[in-house]
Amino acid sequence: MPERLYRADPVLASFQAATTDIREISRKQGRSLWQIALDRTAFYPTGGGQPCDAGALTAISPGGATLDVPVLQVEEDEGGEIWHTTSKPLPAGTVVQGRIDWRRRFDHMQQHSGQHLLSAIFRRELAAPTLSFHLGDTSSTVDLGIDRGRLSGEQVRAVEEEANRVIAENRPVGARTLPRSEAELLLASGALSKLPDRDGLIRLIEIENLDLNACGGTHVRATGQIAGLTIRGAESVRNGVRVEFLCGLRMVAAARRDLEDLGRAAAALAVGRAQTPEAVERLHAERRALQKEGQRLLGELVEIRAARLAEEPLVDGLRLVRRVYPAESAAGLKLLV
Repeated sequence: MPERLYRADPVLASFQAATTDIREISRKQGRSLWQIALDRTAFYPTGGGQPCDAGALTAISPGGATLDVPVLQVEEDEGGEIWHTTSKPLPAGTVVQGRIDWRRRFDHMQQHSGQHLLSAIFRRELAAPTLSFHLGDTSSTVDLGIDRGRLSGEQVRAVEEEANRVIAENRPVGARTLPRSEAELLLASGALSKLPDRDGLIRLIEIENLDLNACGGTHVRATGQIAGLTIRGAESVRNGVRVEFLCGLRMVAAARRDLEDLGRAAAALAVGRAQTPEAVERLHAERRALQKEGQRLLGELVEIRAARLAEEPLVDGLRLVRRVYPAESAAGLKLLV
């Protein structure tokens, strides 16, 4: 099995390795995709709710020539081999220099560590276990095993505030591995909430005095590197409540977008940013009043039209009404009928 460099050093951004295997996985219109195995890798494969790393492999020939090969996907198979998907083949035995997209890696570290922190506080404060975790391109979510009626807005704000307090304390975040037998003792004692369904060594991630969790992902070294956490919303899902959150630089980017959106809305309403909510509420009130008045006027118009139609002469004891209203609303025609 390859040496997993990302476990020992999650901030490692470059490494040297050798290719051990290669296989072609698709060929379309003369273009192929390949999967390459390495003897050691810092690329994290998709798993545990965390997407894979991105980056490139640079092949180095004995003569010193180089070939850059972007890494498009990283996956682990059932046997534990890690495959790096590329658009160019690199034969077994090729010496390569691997480079990780550090911005993407650090973003994933912030979000994943933030999830451990958030899940731990929800579990401690509200007895709400985390059922699943998804790290998306723009936001992340955790599904909690709690009824939506038991989760108030005030409780969500309290959890968010507590998470940011722990972030400010800069508590250490560490990783260690244990035999499964020892991990099962921790599970029985309540120190662990769950274990993966596999044998062998179990990797644990620990936030000092708060959380101990089995996890194979990449994490920050202290909570301060999460740099902040905000909860963007909570909604009911099939098994409980889905909470959307952002950490670190994602939170900063979202705050910037929100401020720009608020600025555009304020400019359109010709008010200051602070007055925008009140201006929007005023517009809604005016719109409702106009709708009510419009309904009243429509009712009067329909009554006049209906009275005129009812005065048309009978033909053989029958009154046939045939009219076309190309610009009339469906609501008005229903009233008329």
